[in-house]
Amino acid sequence: MGSYFTIVTARNSEDGIKSALLSLKNQRLSPKFIIVIDDGSRDKTPDILKVLKRDWSELYVITNPDMGYDIKRVVRNWNAALELVRNERLPIADYHLIATDDTEYDPDYAFRLISYLDSNSKVAIASGNYTKHKPEMPHGAGRFVRNSVFEMTRWKGKYPEQMGYESAILYEVEFLGYTHSVIDEARFRHLRPLGSNHQFYEFGASMHTLGYHPIFALGRFAKYFSTGTVTGRRGSLYMIYYYITYKPEFGGYNSLFDPQFRQFVKSKQMERLKRILKAIILGKRKT
Repeated sequence: MGSYFTIVTARNSEDGIKSALLSLKNQRLSPKFIIVIDDGSRDKTPDILKVLKRDWSELYVITNPDMGYDIKRVVRNWNAALELVRNERLPIADYHLIATDDTEYDPDYAFRLISYLDSNSKVAIASGNYTKHKPEMPHGAGRFVRNSVFEMTRWKGKYPEQMGYESAILYEVEFLGYTHSVIDEARFRHLRPLGSNHQFYEFGASMHTLGYHPIFALGRFAKYFSTGTVTGRRGSLYMIYYYITYKPEFGGYNSLFDPQFRQFVKSKQMERLKRILKAIILGKRKT
């Protein structure tokens, strides 16, 4: 069976970091190692990590100075963890798992996901689910990434340090001829309400940087608002507001992705919209 390592970002997470990490350690299929990036915690998080590390040789900790909360550092921290893997020549693995300090995973979570990925070589990314409804794309937390495909992306084994990086990787694997999936039977839980730190600002703004088709963005808003899922109704309003009003910068984290990539995103979304419309028409004909 395939192997994996895990990346966990943490900041001021004394209430959840221990249970989050133990849920990873106690997986039926254990990770080869776990890298935690403590992004300048000012609470008891560093002390908790020190205690856990004493009897856990497969736990690695990167400690950043406190520079205040900044969501841009999440992707930089992921890349710092990947750099540590290369520099320290840590054991080679088939996949890596993106986790957070506020997620707990069922004991067979990794086993279910990797069993599926091992049996489906064209699936590059897969996650489980924490909602009552099956999402269209894998969640950010709980996402397994096939390392061989990850190294083939235009970012060469790194995450793009631009807003929308989580979705960008999903579209990039499609660009490379692979796909992604959600395995509903693999379950995990968020310990904090989703969006509590950012009011879904990045959900909306990143749709702009990635070049989301306006019809697709409005459709996502309508779905979230009508069902109350993922973002909740208030979150869906924040999301569409930031999509419409966001003003990108000319470089760095807040810049647009390149025109070719943005056009590819639009084309894939139009394909999905056509499939949805076709299914609706066929459904009406049957009734």
